[in-house]
Amino acid sequence: MKIVYPVIFTKLPEGGYMAYVPDLDINTQGDDLPETIAMARDAIGLVGIDMQDDGKPFPVPSEHVDHAAGDVVSLVDVDLLAYRRANEQRTVRRNVTLPSWLNAAANEAGLNVSAILQTALKQQLNFS
Repeated sequence: MKIVYPVIFTKLPEGGYMAYVPDLDINTQGDDLPETIAMARDAIGLVGIDMQDDGKPFPVPSEHVDHAAGDVVSLVDVDLLAYRRANEQRTVRRNVTLPSWLNAAANEAGLNVSAILQTALKQQLNFS
């Protein structure tokens, strides 16, 4: 699921930018505009997956946002599925069936079967 919200970017007197997402009432900042855009995407992603997890509806994105002269207003999108996948580090336990001889050989070689399975699944699914 992708969500898109307008973001107001304000140049800060001390340097860098502040990003404000009025529809979600969140702020973040960065050292330069590219970093601030990335920080806004991250903030929207965090709030978005929290809202999904809590079963809350997403606010309808505003078509117009009030902003000061000199501010930059841009749409920022977040693919929540990709964001969750990239940021959720929780592991799950899963039973795997192996032939006894293969399990013994892996143990004897000191191999981490879980790590090998993760690598193989990522390759099979074309995840980097």
